Parts: sequence; C-alpha cells; structure tokens
Amino acid sequence: MKSREKLELLGVNMSRREFLGASTGLSVAITLGVGFNSNDATAQGKRSFNAYVSIAPDGTITIQAPAPEMGQGIMTNLPLIVAEELDADWSRVVVEQSPVAAAYAHPVFKAQYVVASVSTFGYWTPLRMAGAQTRRVLMQAAADRWNVPLNSLTTEPSMVVHSASGRKMSYGEIASFVTPPATMPALDAAKDLKQRSQYRLLGKNTPRVDAAPKSTGAAKYGIDAVVPGMVYATLARAPARDGSPVSSNADAIRKLPGITHVVTLEHGIAVVGSSFPAVVQARRQLKVSWSENRPGNGIHTDLDLQDFAQHAREDLRPAQDYRTKGDAAKAVSSSAKTVTREYLSDHAYHAQMEPMNCLVSARADSAEVWVGTQAPTRTQIDVARVLGLATDRVKVNQMYLGGGYGRRATVENAVDAALIAKAVGKPVKLLLTREDDLAAGTFRPMTAQKLDVGLDASGKITGWKHRVVGEPVSDFVYEPGRLKNQGNRDVIFMSGAEVPFYAIDHYRSEHLMEKERTRTAAYRGIGAGYTKFAIESMLDEIAAETKQDPLALRLSLVNNPRARAVIERVAQMSNWGTKRETGRALGIAFTEYGPAPAIASMIAAVAEISLDRNSGQIRVHNYWTAADVGLAMNPDGIKSQIEGAVVWGLSCCLKERVSMVAGVVQQSNFHDYPVLRMSETPAIHVDILSTTPTPTMVGELAVPGTGPAVANAFFALTGKRLRHLPMTPQRVLAALKA
Repeated sequence: MKSREKLELLGVNMSRREFLGASTGLSVAITLGVGFNSNDATAQGKRSFNAYVSIAPDGTITIQAPAPEMGQGIMTNLPLIVAEELDADWSRVVVEQSPVAAAYAHPVFKAQYVVASVSTFGYWTPLRMAGAQTRRVLMQAAADRWNVPLNSLTTEPSMVVHSASGRKMSYGEIASFVTPPATMPALDAAKDLKQRSQYRLLGKNTPRVDAAPKSTGAAKYGIDAVVPGMVYATLARAPARDGSPVSSNADAIRKLPGITHVVTLEHGIAVVGSSFPAVVQARRQLKVSWSENRPGNGIHTDLDLQDFAQHAREDLRPAQDYRTKGDAAKAVSSSAKTVTREYLSDHAYHAQMEPMNCLVSARADSAEVWVGTQAPTRTQIDVARVLGLATDRVKVNQMYLGGGYGRRATVENAVDAALIAKAVGKPVKLLLTREDDLAAGTFRPMTAQKLDVGLDASGKITGWKHRVVGEPVSDFVYEPGRLKNQGNRDVIFMSGAEVPFYAIDHYRSEHLMEKERTRTAAYRGIGAGYTKFAIESMLDEIAAETKQDPLALRLSLVNNPRARAVIERVAQMSNWGTKRETGRALGIAFTEYGPAPAIASMIAAVAEISLDRNSGQIRVHNYWTAADVGLAMNPDGIKSQIEGAVVWGLSCCLKERVSMVAGVVQQSNFHDYPVLRMSETPAIHVDILSTTPTPTMVGELAVPGTGPAVANAFFALTGKRLRHLPMTPQRVLAALKA
C-alpha cells in the first residue's frame, strides 16, 4: 500500500481501507446496553431502542449527540443522520448531549474526541445504522400487530404505513407497546440504508438545535457551571514548559480577604477562595520564583526563528521523511533552473473566547466534572487517574464550549481542578484569567520552511522539495513516546505538507525536528495553516517566474475533476481576470483537507485586498470560496463553518502572533494579541459543491488557504512578497522597502 493511501489523523495510523471499514462500511448491529443505561429513558416514559434513540408514546424522539458542540453544528448534524435513516419527523426530535460512555466512542479514536474535522465523517455509518435499526424494529412491531409481512410496509416521517390497507401507525403508538430486542437487527449498509435520492432531511437546510438557547442565553457553557458549596480557584502555571514553583508568598496570600487556600502543584500555584473576584485580586499579588535550567527557559522566539531558518538552509542532520513520490532530490538537482524560497510562521494562540475552566467535585469514592472539552473520554480517564479512582467512578458533564480550535483537546484544566478539589476537600471551580490563559497557552508551532522547485527549460515543474523546521507536537499533546511509536512522523505538525492534486512527478516533504521546548499543540487547520501557506505561495512565485497566470498554472497541474471544479468555480465567482478598481488586487489559493484523494475535502479561495501604504495595513474586502465537501448534509451549516474558518484564518494570517523571551510569553490580552474585528471582516462569498455520497471534513477546511490567498494578492498589488506569518503592518512596510 502506498504511503499516500495511509490515513493518519492526529496520530491515528491506519490504512484507508481500515478507516472506511470503521466509519463508512459497517454492517454490524448496535447492541443496546454497551455503556448505556436504558432504565433512565424508561423511567421518563420513553422506550429505548439503542444508545442513540428513544421514543415516547407522545411521539417525541430523543436522539443522543455523541460529540461535543463547540460551534461547528455537530449537535444538529449527527442527530440528523440518525433521523434520516429512522425516517423521523424532525419537528418531533429532541436532541440531548450524550453521556460519556463506550457506546458513543468515535469509530477511529475509540473515544469521544472532537478533533481533525472528522466527527461527521467518522460517525456517519454507525449513526445511520442506529437510525435504520430503530426503524426496522418499529416496522417489525407494526407488522406483528397487523399480521402482515414486513416487506409490505413503508415509512413516512414518524409513521409506519401499510399501503395495501391504508393503515398507518405512529412511532409514538408503537413505542407504547413494543419491546425492543436486546440485540438490534443486523443490517447490511449497502442494501438496507437509504440511497442519496431517498433523503428527506440530509442535503436540506436545517436550523441548528443550539441556536435558540445560545441566542437567549439559556445555553450552559463550562464557565456557567455552579454547584452548592463550591469554591473558586485560579492558577498561576509555570511560564516555561516543565517548570515548577520553587518559592512563593503563599503565606501572605492566604491572609487576604476571601482566600481560603493556596495550593502548590507540581507545575503551578492555585489561589482558592469564596469568590472569583477575591481569587483574581489575590492572584495579582501572588509572587512566585520558578525553577531554572529548564529547556523552555531559554526560548527567545525571534532569535530561535533565525536559527530555524538557518537549519532549513543547511543539510547538517537528517530530516524525517513525511511524503515522498519519485526522486525529488535528483529531479531538482538536474533541473534547468531551481527556484528556492523560505517561509516563516510565528507561534499563535487559540484565542478562544471562553478562558479555560472546569468544575470538579471530588469525593473519596467518586468524582463529578463539569467542563466544556473536546476530549470527554480523556477527561474521565485522566481525572480518575489523578484522583486514584476507577474510571467508571468519574462522571463527566459535557458542557458547551466557548471556542475550542484544538485548545480544549487537552485536559490539563480538568486535571488541575481535580487536584485542587482533592487538596481543599470541596467542589472547586477553576477559572483562568485571560492573562493566565494566554501565558499558559498551547501554541501553534513556530516554523521555518524551505522549498526548492526544479523547472525544465519550458518552465514545467520537474521536482519539488519541501523542508519544514520546528518542534514536534505529538508527545506533548498525547504522551511521551507517541512520536516514536508513530515512526517519528508527526502528523499534527506536518499536516498539509503534500501536493496530492498537482501533477508533480517527483516530490518530497520532510520534517527537521528542533528540540522540544514550547507548549505546542494542535491548532485549527493544524499544520496545514503554515504548510499550505508555503506551498500555495511558492506556486504563485513559480507562476511569476514562468510568466504564467496563477489560475492558469494551477489548472494546468490539476487533473482531478473535483479539484478542477472548485478552482474553476471560484474563478467564476470572483470574475478572475477582470480588472479591479484602482488600489485593489486578487490572489488565489487551492487547498485540500483530509486523506487524499478519495475522501478529502477541497476548497479554492480568492482574496481581494487593498493596502494602506502609510500604515502597512492590509484590508481584505472580498473573499470568495468554492468548497467540495462530499455530501453537503446541511448546506447552511457548512456555509457558516466556512465563513467562521475564513474569519479565523484571516485573523491568524494578518494579526496573531505569540513571542517569548526567556520562555515567558510577552503578550497578555487582546490589546497586545489583536484579533480580527467585525469592522475588518470582508464580504465572504461561499459556494458549496456536493459531489460524493459521503460527507467529508469541513470545520478546518477554509483556514489554510487564507494566508496564501492574501499573500498572493499582495504580490499582485505591489510586486513584493510576504513570506512570514502573520503579515503584520511592520512586515508589510519592510517588504515595501525591500
């Protein structure tokens, strides 16, 4: 099996065939009771059919949403899959957040875990089966009651129909007498699930079930959790990775008004009190001496990035192969001309609106957690571990997330809250200030990239070498040794460092690993946020070198019909080639997201910008995207995700950077870590292409193209290149003077 046919999603290493078997080709039954208590539903007057579906006699259908909702619409989309195969009347559906249990585990991750934009794709067939099996049980019950053959029945929304006699029976009526089997009927995915032409719900625009509670303020986020008798805590974490407190003025802090405890942890000091204002006031007076001689203490990002760039130019130590096709080194060295460019990117903070928080009530024999997390299962496991409990003795209440983007894929806040609660003997609500949230952030890796592209005498690309330099991520995000177990191939860091849809015969990408010192982590778009910036910027530079139109060059390299369609469509949407008004210009980019080519999403983007040459401020006026997401299950929801990702990506590529000196983050809040404002947001135009029977990845799809689209537009406008993310006004002014 070729390396490109391997699917690697955040450290999950399996073949494409294995992944398809796990997520899109199931033909097994879902068994009632695996990590699911049917008695809960029965006690409420509902009839439970499996872990996902219960139906009340009044016709109300309750569907469990197994994945956390953090703004991506997943609480609507996943139940829609169940409802489609169940043939449910959506107006009678109530959606609930599922408990943390094995029955709701993602088929790939074997846990409840929301990362990499694979929730819908991964749950696709299990949820279809849950709906179809419930429908089959309802039909069989009606067939038995009417004494007619099963194959003589059909369904309408929430209704079993016997056309020959004109009889109908509602799902609620059946639920009043049916006894669901302990093991649901085994169905064949190829034969027993609906064809796309039969869909009533999927492919239509369905309002999100979380829209109303979020609009009225009824929605409960982690930060809203309250239990009787709780105290509040905030945490000062060691500024450098693996640091620890040596001494502090804890005795003085304990005497301050409203303060009940000061708890020293291995990696920080928590201030605990009767109110959050009290602990914040005390936190401002807390003074800590931190351990020295930690690797992270020596970080100076501006100087370190210069070293990274030098290492990218040199060939003094081996790099880890990531993607290889043909013999790139030979093709480049024997080319008629070699074009070499370097691209840089800074650390970036997730900047989620809700600072990290968690509420934990820890008792001697059990614990309960209230948290907005991307990793419910890991939260349960890690809290149980630090409290010395069996996993099933920890209950996790999944709350809404006020922004995740990868920041809430780790669970250190829940672990910290558990440790503090254990120490003080009371329920503890841990809430970081924005300043501590940023100082203790887990950041997108800082990188230097070097690309060498060989051209023949006619300007055709003959070879492509791509070196990415930076700290690996996997061991910090997961556990030490994870990277080694993955063959030293850091998928989070190197994501996107390939050109699967461009006709380049000889290609190599490689990771030159720097020493791990920073708290690096997954970030929305993961590695593609910087690797695609380099690739798509470089392609634009090749177009300039060979005097080709950037759109024409891309189309000359693309044979895949889906990829070609999105590029052509965005060119039509933006009227590419039409002269713009004075002071404006266009830039184009094409990126894919997910395992290529069969199950990847793809998107093409065009940015229209202007420039204030006095201030160096880039303004994006229009941003067009055409996206192919396989089956567009909920088109309006997909459009919203793409719009949000564009705003996120533009903010990252124009403004956001974290710098460190002596390992200490220099930014503290949004006054010196600016994000894109509403007044700076462009008009965003989205067109959705729906071309395959299976949904593909959406949530992060639109992020990677933002940087290169803007940078390429800048070149079209000024004739100058921007090769360093973010493209701050200072860097713009320097480029204009170069």
